[in-house]
Formats: sequence, structure tokens, C-alpha cells
Amino acid sequence: MALAIERSIETGEHLLVQAGTGTGKSLAYLTPALLVDGPVVVSTATLALQSQLVDHDLPRLADAVEPVLRRRPTFAVLKGRHHYLCLARLDNSAEEEPGDALFDAPAPGATKWLGEAGRLGKQVQRLREWALQTATGDRDELDPGVDDTAWRQVSMPARECVGANRCPYGGDCFAEASRARAREADIVVTNHSLLAVDMLAGRHIVPPHKLLVVDEAHELADRVSSAAQAELTPDMIDRAARRARTFISPEAYEALAEAGDALTVGLAEAPAGRITTGLPPALSGACTLLDAATRTSLDAIGDIKADDPDPVRKQQAKAVLDELSKTAQRLLEEAAHDVAWVEKPDVGGRRALVVAPLSVAGTLATHLYDERTVVATSATLTLGGQFETVAKTLGLAAPDAQDGDDGDWHSLDVGSPFDYGRQGILYVAAHLPRPAASGLPDAAGQELLALVEALGGRTLGLFSSRRAAQQAAELLRSKTNLPVLLQGEEALPLLVRRFREERASCLFGVMSLWQGVDVPGDSCQLVVIDRLPFPRPDEPLAAARAAAVDAAGGSGFASVSVPIAAIRLAQGVGRLIRSTGDKGVVAVLDSRLETARGYGPFLRRSLPPFWYTTKRDTALGALKRLSET
Repeated sequence: MALAIERSIETGEHLLVQAGTGTGKSLAYLTPALLVDGPVVVSTATLALQSQLVDHDLPRLADAVEPVLRRRPTFAVLKGRHHYLCLARLDNSAEEEPGDALFDAPAPGATKWLGEAGRLGKQVQRLREWALQTATGDRDELDPGVDDTAWRQVSMPARECVGANRCPYGGDCFAEASRARAREADIVVTNHSLLAVDMLAGRHIVPPHKLLVVDEAHELADRVSSAAQAELTPDMIDRAARRARTFISPEAYEALAEAGDALTVGLAEAPAGRITTGLPPALSGACTLLDAATRTSLDAIGDIKADDPDPVRKQQAKAVLDELSKTAQRLLEEAAHDVAWVEKPDVGGRRALVVAPLSVAGTLATHLYDERTVVATSATLTLGGQFETVAKTLGLAAPDAQDGDDGDWHSLDVGSPFDYGRQGILYVAAHLPRPAASGLPDAAGQELLALVEALGGRTLGLFSSRRAAQQAAELLRSKTNLPVLLQGEEALPLLVRRFREERASCLFGVMSLWQGVDVPGDSCQLVVIDRLPFPRPDEPLAAARAAAVDAAGGSGFASVSVPIAAIRLAQGVGRLIRSTGDKGVVAVLDSRLETARGYGPFLRRSLPPFWYTTKRDTALGALKRLSET
């Protein structure tokens, strides 16, 4: 892998590398990166990998190569502005607009509100004390941490920042200091979200560089989609109006409030889900009102000047109004390359009107690869044994490219140090009925119970819905004495720690457990997947992308739904074998993995080469033998 990256650096050809868990891929890309003249940028999808690189891999590598290079390589972390304490915002945090965060007037008897407001005040006060001690202002260095509501009081989103030259605290800005360190470092570690924002903003945030390494590359397209996504909610309009109130006329303020009320009515009338036949009249009217109101208010605010008495607040007001204006115009445009939908109400009843790009492959093709060499790596880059599906998603290959039509990129699968055929079994319960209704069918529940009892716990259950996970937990709690941990009942890091430490325990949860959970050893020897993780019909983006392929004469299911399921399934199955000493069974309770002639073999080829069986007795026997070790 290191040699292939070295060749890519020399030739300028982009490279896709599939490298399984345990291959040491971070050292494989960091080592040749040190030979590049100028900074190298490494982008990750998760904070866990970012921390691993900065806290472990890079210091060890720097120690090892210092005698050879005769200098110690430097590295830095680059995060978005909102990850850093903002001194200007901290100075104003005690004077927030009434209604921001938890400062709305409480209803009579609202003791819970008073408790929350008091807790928030204590956290902000602790942040003030921390500001006098911290050298970086990085939220990740605050221990113990604070919740998101408190952090928003003292951090500044990039769009609301007036810039170091206009800010009275510009010379002491933590975010600017982090960028300065990044410009001087040999290796800059950032994240996919900031990389996406950098691409969409014209590439002026991340330092100029010749080599970009995208680790966890299977996540990049989704992060770019999220960065290009926008939404409207009545609360957003209300907060924007209150922030701008000082700088606009009463009539303009009322116009914004009217637009917010109109959006509230429109969202209440519209069913949740994708909008396929144009914006409903009520939502179109709300967007039209909002477009006019924000333009009027923006004209009233005007430009930010050096002698403005309060440039920070003025910039904040202008930024949020500008974002609302652009989103309203984008929704009214109803462009073919965008998808709009009404979000389902969350726990608090919040609803949103959302717009996102139908595809980001074109954006990536235009902005990701220009004037730099890109190495994209992950444990799951081959689907059905081929790189082309992922290459198309990442904008490297044209949508109509055939297998092997590489263009200016090449690929490499470096394999794995694990002997999957000897270490693990992939058992598909082919005798079970095809899954139909949501939740956990009785037959699948009994199969799960038999498998877990055969092993005596040590089970990670990955479920397609929260309801199925809850039903599974209730079943095992009623039929066994095993400790059953359920996602949502405690903080996820605590649940994973208990699962790792309590050998007989089971951990059940939904999609966030399908990747990122690393439990090597005998605490996790059975991974159970209740059904194939196809996107739900009510996932707006996946449904829209599939419909677009169908309309062009292709198969949206084969081109969109199956690849999504393949990546998710590979990530879930990958939770089992995490070290060369691990052994265990992956049990898939969805018979379609065996019986579906069209996509079943494709999905199986996307998985590690476990020993494969559909025989129930074989799987139960293996688990019973494991229980005795």
C-alpha cells in the first residue's frame, strides 16, 4: 500500500485502496506522506480515527523517522470554527438575545425550565474559567465536557464570524491560531465535514497541498451531501428575526415573523416525506414571504464596516438572514438536481423543510481532484468484488463507466491479516420466512434467542429499527439472565465499555452501532443482523436517487439500494473479527442473503471471506464450542 501511494504521488494518478482492519493502513499512508514536499492533508470521518492518528500513530511515526529525516515531522489538527471557543462570543454570552437557547420566558410552574437554565448558566461559567487556562480553545480538550446548548453560547459558526481583521479579539482567536499551525505542519488531520465545506466554499480553509488522503472514504459522499444540505424551520426564522431586530425596522421584523408563522402552518399541513410534485402552495407561499422578508432585512443591515459599534452581532444577524434567503430561493427554484422533503417530527415535535442535492458525484469530480493527488482508503471500497461502484459515487468514474475503465485512477486491495475462513463463520438463516413487517418477527426472535443461549451472551445485535432492537432486548431479558444492554438507555460509550468488560453481556442497537464499535477479544463472538440494511422507502435522498435511475431506464434498486445495503452490511459484519486472535459467528436472520438470486451473491461478495453456511445446527454447534473456551 505504501509503495502504491508513493507511485501515485509520482504519477499524479488517484488511488483507491481497500485495506481491512488490522492492516496498519494509517502508517501505510502516513509514511510516504512524509516524503511529499509541502503539507499533506488527511481527512477522517470519525473523531475516534482522528484521535488515533494524532494521539498515537503520528507521534510514534515522528519518533521513528526523526533520525532518518534529521528533523521531527510536525502535525496539526484542523477543525471547523465551531469546535473552538470564541472569545467574542464568550464576551457576549451573558447578553444573548432573549429567547436564545433556554432563555425564553418560562410558563407558570415550569420548574424543569428553571433547572435547565441554572445548569446551563453553570456550564457557561465553567467555560469562562476554562477560557483563562486553555491554550487551544479546542472543545475536545474540555474535560468534563459541556452539552451542545452551552457550547453554542461560546462558539461561532464560520458563517457568523466577522473575520480576524474586524473582530476585537482577532489577535487571540483560537480558530485562527489552529489554521496558522496547520499552515506550518507537515501533516494536517481534518474531517470529512470540514473537507466538504472547504470544497463547496472554494478551497480556502484547508491549507494548499499536493496530497490528500481520505480515510474512511466510504463516508465521504454522505458528508458532502450533508454539507450541501439546507433546511428551514420556524425556530430558525424566529431566532434570525430576534438577532436582526436591532438593525432593521419594526415592519421588516414583522415581515420575518409573518414568514415564520406561514412556514409553521405549511409544515403542519404537509405530510412528512419527499416532495415529488412541486412545493405545496402553503410551503411555496411561506418561502416566497421569507425570500422577500430576508432581502428587505439584508438591505437594511448593509455592509459590515470597521467603525460599526457591534460588528460581531451585526455579522451574526446578516449571516443567518443570508442563509435563510438562499435556502428559500433554492427551494422555490425546484431544480431537478435537488431533492426536497418535509422531515418527520422529532421528539420535541420539531418539523423542517429540507433540500439536498440529488447527487454529489459531479461536485466531487469537479472540486475534489483538481490540482492534488487523492488517495481514498477504507475497509469497504469494493462492492461485489469491484471498485467501480464506489468510484462512481466518489466522482472518479463516469456514471456509465464499465468495470475496469479506470481513466486517471487505479485501485488496490491489500487484503487483510485475518484468516477469515478459519476465524469466522457467516451463517444465514435461510429457513426463516422473508422479513415483512417492521420490528422483530417471532421466528427471527426465536432464532436470535437460540443463538445467544448457545454462546452464553457475548453478542452484538445490529438491528434495522429501534423497535426491533427493543423487542429483542425484551425477549432476552424475559427468557435469560444475561445482561442485555440497549442503545438509548445509557450513553453509547458507557454501553460499549460495559459490553467490553462484562463477558456475558449483549449489546443491541441500531445503525450507529454498525460501524465504529471496536471490541476485540471474546467479549464479542456473535454478531447478529436482523435484516439486510436496504434504505427505507421513506429515506428521501435514496428514494429520489433510485427514482432518477428508474426514469433513465435503469434499475434504481440495483444501482442505489443494493450498494447502500452492501456498504452497511460490510460495516456491520466487520464488527466481529478485530484482531488475529478473534473467533466467532456472524448470523444474518434475513433469508434473502441466500435466496435472492439477483443481489444475494453481490452482497456476499462484498463481505469478508468467512466460512459460509446456512445450516442452523452448524452455527449452534460452533457457538457452543466457543462458549466452552
